[in-house]
Amino acid sequence: MKKRIALLGSTGSIGVQTLEVIESHSERFAVSVLTAQNNVGLLIDQAKKFLPAEVVIGNTQKYSLLKDALKNLPIQVSSGIQAMNDAVVREDVDMVLTAVVGYAGLIPTTHAIKAGKDIALANKETLVVAGDLITELAARYGSKIIPVDSEHSAIFQSLLGEDSLQMEKIILTASGGPFRGKKRNALVGIKKEQALKHPNWDMGAKITIDSASMMNKGLEVIEAKWLFGLNPDQIEVVVHPQSIIHSLVQFKDSSIKAQMGLPDMRLPILFALGYPERIPSNFERFSFLNYPTLSFEPPDTETFRNLAIAFEALKLGGNVPCTINAANEVAVEAFLQDRIGFLEMSDVIEKCMHQIDYIEKPGITDYVATDSETRILASSLI
Repeated sequence: MKKRIALLGSTGSIGVQTLEVIESHSERFAVSVLTAQNNVGLLIDQAKKFLPAEVVIGNTQKYSLLKDALKNLPIQVSSGIQAMNDAVVREDVDMVLTAVVGYAGLIPTTHAIKAGKDIALANKETLVVAGDLITELAARYGSKIIPVDSEHSAIFQSLLGEDSLQMEKIILTASGGPFRGKKRNALVGIKKEQALKHPNWDMGAKITIDSASMMNKGLEVIEAKWLFGLNPDQIEVVVHPQSIIHSLVQFKDSSIKAQMGLPDMRLPILFALGYPERIPSNFERFSFLNYPTLSFEPPDTETFRNLAIAFEALKLGGNVPCTINAANEVAVEAFLQDRIGFLEMSDVIEKCMHQIDYIEKPGITDYVATDSETRILASSLI
């Protein structure tokens, strides 16, 4: 039996690479659902190629265009947020790969978990915003969460066959982004074109800016806490410019296990889709001869304040991670629209963190309210 996949965010970078993996292993995987927010042209092309049972466009204004383009095919066409929530609980879905960007991934992922679907999670914001809620629901409904982020996939793989109670700490690696080694005065006039030039990874605009500001690593720190049941002092970040060691686990006997490979997101995608089996691939192989030197250095949290802000949010807990995530999404969008400076993004995020009312034990309605209130505040600050 083929594993049937609902792919949320099929037109983004992770979504496109996921479909490459599925196409390469069509004897193992089938596409049941494709969703996108706005890129209806690419969504139409994907639907015609993979013939899913259902296609959902988030932007309801583009529904007619999608419907007309697929009218002669046996594909259910839907639009809107509720349609996405309904699509993930279909009986012909075995696994949901959540690759939508940002807060938008939370609600459909919650619906999928309540339906007992396994989750391949590429949307780190789901756990950043509501990690306590998501992990509790996954345990209650028997839903497995398999991380797709390269760093968390590396930790997950390093823990296979191990007693997690013997884990002392994890070490998340960061490339350092395009501005590694630069100080604050060199980043004052940075433009989006410079920030979008990541040295190692080919990613979407939002995550690429997050990588440049180190917020991506900060969000990964919070995500790791929930994925692996860690305390903040059990999470370390080290800058590793080559992006070959994707992350490491240190155990109580002082030994360390690392997962290595070339920077190619198709590898963690394939691992998540195929888990618990390792599926052979024709991906390019790593050679130590091509990388005779692997280097490491501490992160500069004075220049890249977002990482320090994320650690503070993790320690405060409650709805604070939700707050910094919403503020960051607004700040990144403003930076991409040339309405705010690169360094000013951290100012907006930090102000929101300290001005939004703290809720120690939020529920889903609290998370929704926090996200909305933070976006209003962040927009007013910008």
